[in-house]
Amino acid sequence: MTMAETVDANERELVETALKAMKQAYCPYSKFPVGAALLTKDGTVFSGVNVENASYGGTICAERSAVVSAVTNGHREFKAIAIATELEEPASPCGLCRQFLVEFGNYDVILVSSTSKRIVKSTVRDLLPGAFTPKSLDKHAGNSA
Repeated sequence: MTMAETVDANERELVETALKAMKQAYCPYSKFPVGAALLTKDGTVFSGVNVENASYGGTICAERSAVVSAVTNGHREFKAIAIATELEEPASPCGLCRQFLVEFGNYDVILVSSTSKRIVKSTVRDLLPGAFTPKSLDKHAGNSA
């Protein structure tokens, strides 16, 4: 991951969408709002927020919320995702979200702090080296697809 002082116009729009979405998070237990904005291959943006549940296992993270929304609308190819938190340093997705993100390939990840305005850029593969992907299953089955 690298610290980024600036982002381009498209990335800035994605970051702003994630920051705006973060305000809609439902997090009465952790008090840790997270917003995500996912850019699809065709330029459509889907936002997501963390939605907590009294049964903690029923909680969904913002990253997965955005991906589920995109997939529900027929999108499977992504260019970038921006993830916003209130932490001083930009926060990386949890392990489950990293695995969820890599299911759809390698694309840019932009992590942002709403308080310090710091931005860190990475890729899905950099966040999850040695990832288990759909191709891993193809290799196991002896397929060359």
